[in-house]
Amino acid sequence: QVDRYLYQLRLSDDVLLDVTARFQAEMVKGLGRDTNPTATVKMLPSFVRSLPDGSEMGDFLAVDLGGSQFRAHLVKVFADGKQSSQLESKSYPTPKEVTQGNGAELFDYIADCLSDFMETRNLKHKKLPLGFTFSFPCKQTKLEEGVLLAWTKHFRVRGVQDTDVASALRRALQKHKASLDIDVDVLALVNDTVGTMMTCGYDDQRCEVGLIIGTGTNACYMEEMRHIDLVEGDEGRMCINTEWGAFGDDGALDDLRTEFDRELDLGSLNPGKQLFEKMISSLYLGELVRLILLKMTKEGLLFNGKVSTALLTKGKIEMQHVSAMEKYKEGLSNTKEILTDLNLFPSEEDCVAVQHVCTIVSFRSANLCAAALAAILTRLRENKKLLRMRTTVGIDGGLYKTHPKYAKRLHRAVRRLVPTCDVRFLQSQGGSGRGAAVVTAVAHRLAAQRRRLDAALAPFLLPTDTLRDVKDSMRAELEYGLKRDTQAKATVKMLPTYVCGTPDGTEKGKFLALDLGGTNFRVLLVKIKSGKRRSVQMYNKIFAIPLEIMQGTGEELFDHIVQCIAEFLEYMGIKGARLPLGFTFSFPCRQASIDKGTLVGWTKGFKATDCEGEDVVDMLREAIRRRNEFDLDIVAVVNDTVGTMMTCGYEDPNCEIGLIAGTGSNVCYMEDMKNIEIVEGNEGKMCINTEWGAFGDNGCIDHIRTKYDREVDEGSLNPGKQRYEKMTSGMYLGEIVRQILIDLTKQGLLFRGHISESLKKRGIFETKYLSQIESDRLALLQVRRVLQQLGLDSTCDDSIIVKEVCGVVSTRAARLCGAGLAAVLEKKKENQGVECLRITVGVDGTLYKLHPHFSRVLRETVKELAPQCDVTFMLSEDGSGKGAALITAVAKRLHNVGQK
Repeated sequence: QVDRYLYQLRLSDDVLLDVTARFQAEMVKGLGRDTNPTATVKMLPSFVRSLPDGSEMGDFLAVDLGGSQFRAHLVKVFADGKQSSQLESKSYPTPKEVTQGNGAELFDYIADCLSDFMETRNLKHKKLPLGFTFSFPCKQTKLEEGVLLAWTKHFRVRGVQDTDVASALRRALQKHKASLDIDVDVLALVNDTVGTMMTCGYDDQRCEVGLIIGTGTNACYMEEMRHIDLVEGDEGRMCINTEWGAFGDDGALDDLRTEFDRELDLGSLNPGKQLFEKMISSLYLGELVRLILLKMTKEGLLFNGKVSTALLTKGKIEMQHVSAMEKYKEGLSNTKEILTDLNLFPSEEDCVAVQHVCTIVSFRSANLCAAALAAILTRLRENKKLLRMRTTVGIDGGLYKTHPKYAKRLHRAVRRLVPTCDVRFLQSQGGSGRGAAVVTAVAHRLAAQRRRLDAALAPFLLPTDTLRDVKDSMRAELEYGLKRDTQAKATVKMLPTYVCGTPDGTEKGKFLALDLGGTNFRVLLVKIKSGKRRSVQMYNKIFAIPLEIMQGTGEELFDHIVQCIAEFLEYMGIKGARLPLGFTFSFPCRQASIDKGTLVGWTKGFKATDCEGEDVVDMLREAIRRRNEFDLDIVAVVNDTVGTMMTCGYEDPNCEIGLIAGTGSNVCYMEDMKNIEIVEGNEGKMCINTEWGAFGDNGCIDHIRTKYDREVDEGSLNPGKQRYEKMTSGMYLGEIVRQILIDLTKQGLLFRGHISESLKKRGIFETKYLSQIESDRLALLQVRRVLQQLGLDSTCDDSIIVKEVCGVVSTRAARLCGAGLAAVLEKKKENQGVECLRITVGVDGTLYKLHPHFSRVLRETVKELAPQCDVTFMLSEDGSGKGAALITAVAKRLHNVGQK
């Protein structure tokens, strides 16, 4: 009979899954900037960005306002590796004149209670951080401030709504500071739900959901920042206080609300508001039971139709009665006793029926709570892109704790509705007060960590004046390298390339190109057509250079190169042709002519013996003779930077600078012959290969080198050399990041202070990982996956720090590179004697092409430091292959012109 009467209160799993879907839609609405104003579920950002990591320590105060009592707490947090803390609390009544009075009286009362608490604990002369648990909907713009949106739970304090409650508490404490001798710093304003999550998060680091199910009801969870439109920034996570009690205020649950729900709502202090809360929280369930029993009695289904005064009295049946009536063994006897006290004189059938009503009402509450919680858990799992998720829900509230069957019903319903989530329910110990202290402790830790992190990264943040100094130093070094008297001592060698022209479009023919500059070696056949059908066709093959050859003897290296050439000629069927060849050799060479290049010194991990000081073209010719299978006309030895300039020069005649920003870093440009004292002749121009990677080897940029740069330099193959390159090129940026990460881990700022074996390996952090980690499209979850590939088990907070470290290292590299390029541009401007220089820079290199921000930061820096230069940056397509062939073609053309 009761089942038939209350069939609307019994919800199937299909209905509950539909509620889950509705709540998910409301969450999305609440998170959107445009849709939030009309959303019922307000999804309020809490500005709690981090969960406890176990390193928090110290003494923290907390005050807790929101229930029938006001509580003050002292929480001692110990960083002993056991997540231990000690809680001392004192409760104070919240009389009606305080909860229904004015704001000044409320906050003065809180300050008085806190003063009393501190006095009893001998804390008056200590300055302590405080967390304020304020269990009412607030709009927060910072962790330490929040504007009250509306009072709930019978609180009606005048003059507080739409004001910052943390500031109000600060003012009250300030007023008491002199008279009561207390000095307290309000660091965090916390909702009780957030406090519950943080309390449980201190005991279980998987906890990322908080749930209150008591006098009121609410849930919070850790949301990805990229989904929170209401807060600037998209890095990391933030706890969202859903304020789900208002779910359904727009009519979204009207089909599930019964006549009893409507009657209860009309008789409440806030009709039409907090409708979901009125269906599930303990403040209303007793009243709901009363309304059902009243109607059933009026219809003659209970108590022989006799309506007592108790049944007509609002609030006469409370949640404690419902809980008592549902107890396992003594439920029926409790029911009889409670009903008799209410002058209802029940029969045994009445007692069974009333107990059944209580069961159905509390079951519906648990099911609806589970449906909304299922939406949050599903969102968390989808955010993490997991098929199955393990997580912990921190939970508090009288209904959950004291009702004999509520917890079990809630757990079962959640497991049915989200079978893909393995959920642990962890009951909060110490309540929201301890949670506020934990939030404050975390904020305290994060502030201290932030200061130490800022101190570690500050040397990488180069102000504009420092970059101007770098530009001026580079400019001076360029001049030293060009002058006969100073060239020998110059760090920037300014090597003449004997490339005296750029393409004019008449180049044609078949050319071979070799490209040696990294761990791979390429052989290319390049077909150049001139005239109307002007084009460049390329065929190439890539060969690996094993480490033992890179670091073996020169003879072994060049024999390997010639073997690769032989394979390519065979493959292309051109072994008999004596083709002109351009040799891209991307290492510092001193050239005496376009086809003679003496190796100054190896870079990029090469260490082949008996090569430095030798002519690499002669070494190649000798290796070809040793093999005795084919012959080639070696026309030009080319640096990859020059090849880059020539490739872009083929498309844009205004291109007179080449820049490489990849594994290595270098620049070349067309210099007036009259300025090149180390080469005879004053007519025309010649391309100068600056070899600027060695800039700073004389100590002129030591003031901007960090301890991490020194570590990288000392551990490199060429300590003390190529200092600028080691700060700007892809080969070293990952290693700089690794050194910083080790230092931060030693300081306890990363990876829980544990240096993994993989982090100890030199070279593990390749520059490609910087590009991946800094990608704007990459969520922190994916950053964590990149770190996991490197064997680094990171938290969300770790990922944010790693991303920041990568950002400062790559930004500094781009800005230093921009400062160097600005010096070259100003040199060109002075050479041409113009007010404004219009020029194109040909660029190649993986750092420039693949890193998400390097190219933009470089361009911005150039604009800032060389404002009178109008620079077009042009990406080179295969400067070291196509460029070598074009240089060979230009050299052939100029040679033929010379002969004529």
